[in-house]
This record gives sequence, structure tokens and C-alpha cells, in this order.
Amino acid sequence: MALGAAAALAQEAAPAAAPGPKLDSGNTAWMLTSTALVLMMTIPGLALFYGGMVRKKNVLATVMQSFAVCCLVTVLWFVVGYSLAFTDGGAFNAYIGGLSKVLHRGITVSTLWTTGNIPEFVFSTFQMTFAIITPALIAGAFAERMKFSALLLFTALWLLVVYAPVAHWVWGGGFLGTAGVLDFAGGTVVHINAGVAGLVTALVLGKRAGYGTVNMAPHNLVYSVIGAALLWVGWFGFNAGSELAADGLAGAAMLNTQVATAGAALAWMFAEWVVAKKPSVLGIISGAVAGLVAVTPAAGFVNPGGALVVGIVAGVVCYVAAVKIKHALGYDDSLDAFGVHGVGGIVGALLTGVLADTAINPLGKDASIVTQAYGIVFTIVWTALATLVILFVVKAVVGLRPSKQEEIEGLDITQHGEVVP
Repeated sequence: MALGAAAALAQEAAPAAAPGPKLDSGNTAWMLTSTALVLMMTIPGLALFYGGMVRKKNVLATVMQSFAVCCLVTVLWFVVGYSLAFTDGGAFNAYIGGLSKVLHRGITVSTLWTTGNIPEFVFSTFQMTFAIITPALIAGAFAERMKFSALLLFTALWLLVVYAPVAHWVWGGGFLGTAGVLDFAGGTVVHINAGVAGLVTALVLGKRAGYGTVNMAPHNLVYSVIGAALLWVGWFGFNAGSELAADGLAGAAMLNTQVATAGAALAWMFAEWVVAKKPSVLGIISGAVAGLVAVTPAAGFVNPGGALVVGIVAGVVCYVAAVKIKHALGYDDSLDAFGVHGVGGIVGALLTGVLADTAINPLGKDASIVTQAYGIVFTIVWTALATLVILFVVKAVVGLRPSKQEEIEGLDITQHGEVVP
């Protein structure tokens, strides 16, 4: 009896087990919204943005690329991409995740991603939308001259060999994140990655038939303006959503996104106005996208004044890269995937190391332009080499380009059997 009473008293005195993490419904609601916003950036945003800038004979093929990439990456991300990017890779964790969550094995409706205390299903879908838009951005560099079969094979290989590892390096516990590389929402993972891959692909494919002698002006800039506007609105989910919480830092990232975008759009417009004597519609929307790109790595680290600096610098530098340097060097980056995304991502990543403000985010205390440059260089080298190898594999399996005659006729009819009336 005495022993039983003592045991009972001991049980009563023992501290209760600490409660586990509890789902945060406010954060979850914001992340559901952000996920939808980021998906809108690719379909219909990027599809219209790119679709309006090509010639009429290639508009269906161009919007098809964005739509098909969305479908293909969704399946690959669900099957294996998420696991490679966001699980522990054991002895290889510095470079790649593992296979423990293939087919989302072990994730249930009760499984939480502890940053933000949101359902892991929501976190995975949010990250899926980033994985979707990145290879879709690459397509702008080789617009009007890649076979559809080549696009599909290239996208599948590139997602698994390039995107998933780089995402793991920065966000999944890999060596760039642990080295202190700051990338709030994808300046390195998405934009430098896509821009460099686009440049390599454009160089390997060569110029479009008639480049430099045939009129290749955009067929419908109204589509592109609508697409740019959808990208701008969707980017609030991209940047503010990357906080994974509905809090003050998400609010700062939202304001920074707006300020940088407007500053870059004006900077590009005025630079073009001075140089070319007229401010173009294509110029102002390209500048806006350059600002969106550049502020992406910085959105959760800089204050709004810093964001304005990021935007203005990106607007001018990307104008020079996309208009002047491209023409001087003679390469055919059809829709300026490298000039806007690659260069803009580099500008934003470097300025994050300079302008990070601990009053906005304490993680900025160790910000360093040297560390940022380290992340940029490593990403450029890996992405360029891996993309080059993938292109040679694709060329050997299905070929890269349609015939010259098919290209002249247009990819709409020769690849898809359809035309715009």
C-alpha cells in the first residue's frame, strides 16, 4: 500500500510531457494563398509574358512550354524532387537530400513543417511552384527554336540534376546554407540557376534562323503586359510567402518587393529613354521583372530603402546586359532569360550581402559580399557544366532543334499542328 501510494505521488509530481508543435491556422492560410499566387506566376503569368514577346507563328508553342513544364515538374516533384531537395541525405547531405520521402512517403495530414507550423503538404506544394517556374524561365532563352520533345526531356533531367541539388544546398541543409549564403526567396536557387542554364542552352542551340536579318519583334505586347502584371502580383507570394508565416517580416518582404519593382521599372525606362530616345512598353515591363528578380534574395533581409537601391541598380544593370552587352556579343538569348534573371539574380544576391539590415532580420548579422559571391560562383559553375552535359544527352536521344524549314514555318504548326487565327 505504501509503495503504491509513493508511486502514485511520484507520477503526480513528474512533469507533463512537452506538447508537440501545433498547426498555426493563420500561417497555413497565408501559405495556401502564397502557393496559389506563385503557381499563377507560371500559368498564366509567364506563359503570357513570354507568349506576347515571340512572333505570332510561335505563340502557341511558347505558352505550351510553360503549361507542359508545369505539369511535368508537378509529377516529378511529387515523386522524387521534393525528397531530394528537402530530406536528410546522410553522408551526402551537404550536396543532396535522400529518398526517404519519395512519393511523399510518411507525410500525412497531421505532419507539420516546423518553420511556421504549417502542414508539410502545403510546404511541399509551395516549393513545387518554385520548381515549376525555374525551368519555365529557362525556356525564354531558347524560345522559337527547340523541339518540344527536347524541352520535355531537358526539363526532367535538369530538375533532378540541377534544380533539386541547388535547392538542397541553399534551403535543405546543404553546404551553401550552412556557409551563410543568404537567399530569402530564390535569387540563387531560381534566378541565377535559370539564367545561367538559359545562356548555356542558347549558346549550344545557336541563333534563331534569320537572327539579325529577319524582323523578330514581339507579336502582341499587350499579352506581355498582362503577363508581367500577373508576375508582379504573384511575386508577393513568392517573396513574402518565403517567410512561411503571416508576420512582420512577411510584411517587410512584401513592401520591399513593391518598392524594388517600381524602382527598377523606372530605372530601365529612363535609361532606355536617354539612350534610345523613347521609353518603350517592353522596356518598362522588362525593368519591372528585373526588379522582382533582384529583390528576391534580399526581400527578407533589407529595409525598404535598401530595396529601392536594389531595384534601381538592377534596372540599369539589366538594361545594359539585356540590350547592349547581348547585342555587342551577338548571342541569341531570345527573351533575355540571362540578361534579366541571371544578371538580376547576381545583382540582388551581391547587394543582399551589402545591404542586409539586422533590424529587419537578425540573420543578416553575418551578411558578407564574399559569402554571397561564393554561393553565386559555385551555382554558376555547377549549373553551366551540368546543363551542358544534359544538353548533349538530349541531343543524342531526341535532338535539340527542329529543321531549319520547320523553324521558318513556325513551331506552332510544325510541333503542335495548330495555329493562331
